[in-house]
Amino acid sequence: MVERGLIVSCQALPDEPLHSPFIMGRMALAAQQAGAVGIRANSVPDILEIRNQVKLPVIGLIKKTVPDTRAYITPTLREVEELVRIGVDIIALDATEAQEETYLAQVRQRYPRQAFMADVSTEREGLRADALGFDYVGPTMAGYTEQSRGVDRLQLLDALLAGCSRARVLAEGGYDTPEQAAGAIARGAWAVVVGSAITRPQVIAGRFARQVKEALRRHNATEE
Repeated sequence: MVERGLIVSCQALPDEPLHSPFIMGRMALAAQQAGAVGIRANSVPDILEIRNQVKLPVIGLIKKTVPDTRAYITPTLREVEELVRIGVDIIALDATEAQEETYLAQVRQRYPRQAFMADVSTEREGLRADALGFDYVGPTMAGYTEQSRGVDRLQLLDALLAGCSRARVLAEGGYDTPEQAAGAIARGAWAVVVGSAITRPQVIAGRFARQVKEALRRHNATEE
């Protein structure tokens, strides 16, 4: 079980500059030193290195494109088995409409002692995961699926908090400031997952670059 507080997502895909188990391990160590209570991580190599560096619970997943399925996060039993084999504390998987209910029930029944997190995009999906016995539910996929286009993330978080009777609800997605993260906890979330605002420097630097470029544009316009 992960304690209440901040969970830091330490992930970098192959096309990103920090893609490396070594770097993700150091990111996780920095997060632990900063006071994080857990780490969310993608891929077996990254998870193994992170566990070498920190003693925090890990929410593990495997992002993989598999033929004949629209699910992308831990999409099949093969990926689940890989994560079970290395002893991941909590396994996250796609629990949106892209994934069949029979698969979700099968995973939950096959590994009754394993903790699972359902990544969902709507209230209905979250309540389905709760009914199936998932330990954690998070609106990770909100805004990324057709059925959740334009969703209000805070309203969705509130709905999951009100509707889930068993699962602990984690706030995830779009928490870019400490104030926003604290606000999710104040609303009742068990924990809040923050990724890009902490561990993706290309995203962080991009925000600065855009603001600086706009300031330069305005400055140059006044001098003309």
